[in-house]
Amino acid sequence: MILAEKLLFDLVQTALTELYGLTSKNITFQKTRKEFEGDFTLVTFPFTKDTKKAPELVGKELGEWLLKNNTSISNYNVVKGFLNISLNDAFWLNYFNTVKTNTALGHKLASSSGKTIMLEYSSPNTNKPLHLGHVRNNLLGYSVAQILKANGHKVIKTNIINDRGIHICKSMLAWQKFGKGETPESTGMKGDHLVGKYYVEFDKAYKKQVAELVAKGETKDEAEKNAPLMHEAQEMLRQWEAGNAEVKNLWKTMNSWVYAGFDVTYKNLGVDFDKLYYESDTYILGKEAVQQGLEKGVFYKKENGSVAIDLSQEGLDEKIVLRADGTSVYITQDLGTAIERFKEFPDLQELIYTVGNEQDYHFKVLFKILEKLGYAWAKECSHLSYGMVELPEGKMKSREGTVVDADELLQEMFDTAEATTKELGKVEGFSEEELIELYRMVSLGALKYFILKVDPKKKMMFDPKESIDFNGHTGPFIQYTHARIKSVLRKAETLGMGTGANTDSLTTITPVEKEMVISLYDFAGVLEEAGKTHSPALIANYVYELTKLYNRFYHEYSILKEENQAIRNFRLQVSKACAQMLSNCMDLLGIKVPERM
Repeated sequence: MILAEKLLFDLVQTALTELYGLTSKNITFQKTRKEFEGDFTLVTFPFTKDTKKAPELVGKELGEWLLKNNTSISNYNVVKGFLNISLNDAFWLNYFNTVKTNTALGHKLASSSGKTIMLEYSSPNTNKPLHLGHVRNNLLGYSVAQILKANGHKVIKTNIINDRGIHICKSMLAWQKFGKGETPESTGMKGDHLVGKYYVEFDKAYKKQVAELVAKGETKDEAEKNAPLMHEAQEMLRQWEAGNAEVKNLWKTMNSWVYAGFDVTYKNLGVDFDKLYYESDTYILGKEAVQQGLEKGVFYKKENGSVAIDLSQEGLDEKIVLRADGTSVYITQDLGTAIERFKEFPDLQELIYTVGNEQDYHFKVLFKILEKLGYAWAKECSHLSYGMVELPEGKMKSREGTVVDADELLQEMFDTAEATTKELGKVEGFSEEELIELYRMVSLGALKYFILKVDPKKKMMFDPKESIDFNGHTGPFIQYTHARIKSVLRKAETLGMGTGANTDSLTTITPVEKEMVISLYDFAGVLEEAGKTHSPALIANYVYELTKLYNRFYHEYSILKEENQAIRNFRLQVSKACAQMLSNCMDLLGIKVPERM
């Protein structure tokens, strides 16, 4: 199958040569805007200088030549410096016949690209359960991995567990002081929830101590530094790094509770990883990199004994990479982890970090330090920065316990999906097990789609109830349309109307049918762009537009009652191809679609 853009490029190149004696690399096509007639638009401004003609005249002369010299061109029109070109029904029918039975339609762009990409996402701290912010991170990372795979890349999905540091010690210390031996088993709480409870308890007790010190005359800054609880937490971190057996055992126990809790949440979210890293392993590697950097003169020791780098000439600030007491900071372990990854995977060509935009500066510093340390691959590291998720009530705060817990959110979504589905009467003929699976599918589809349809760079407001709407710009709307198509196809099969029947006698199609075929054609370009920009929103919005178009097609045209067999077969084939596209596109977003609703 000759792609439309390739056909048009070759034709325009030949036309430029025959009409003006030119060859040009500035032949670019874009989809014709909806308000104009046409399938593809050629920008004619680049040819005005060499032809010494107005762009409108160049467009008219090229349009006439194309119409005269190729039977696939059905019409053209010129709007200022833009030549809008229409391809005929035969071209689009020929294209459709080459893809209508392709089960990878909407799921795969190419064979292997030979490129290996590592994508890091999730990166939770083991002092609290996953919350709504983590949900966006996980869903975004998983979907980008799916999209990169569909573009032909080998993808390694990684998760670094931030399992050490002062924040972890805060939970440990609070449990020691206030826990009275509580365990997940004795309380019936998920392990990550239990540990998160004591992170909040630490903050409450710490703030109380700070207030008492302020009341005695200290400034707030002094009180925050001098609060006994903070000193105890800092000492616990020093003891951990010194290998104190008691501290290490408590750390292992409490972390094991959290890991078990995380595993449940990841499974319920439908995300997974190929490789896990632990900060408790990699922070040591970072220290080695700092030592090597000192020897090379990349870093310097300050008077207080801390180690830093001056990046002011790069438009950044001074950055501490090792504290005065010798303990690591976040960037220390990030340095070590990056170095370890490129050693462990020699074929690695790109490393992407999925982290919120609050860390934009951190990653600029990280990549610049790696570059100064002499790692050529530093230029292949990038930050997939995304906006924060907010609620109508405002921002979430982990220390104060005002976050939207991921597990509670998933349950709320499930309950809302159940209530909405029952209200709409879409539960007939399902067993209890099938209904539970349907509610889970709809609830996850609503959550994932609502989050992924927003451009990653934008912050977003999340409303669970708004996300579950069977008629809006939502996951359930797309899921329901898929189930509707499957219902049509099942009925056709019952009536003996096979979707594989011949449609060769068909030479013309309606404008909406042509629009359906062109929409299927457009997917490849959308997927390629989504892979380049790491934006699942492009896929999400593409599949929504296709869903709207199919519903228009479904309401305007008869399918099963169409008397002309060739037309009926074509419409069934378009329906089947559309269902395949919806299913596979939603899979790129990590969303399953039901066979019936």
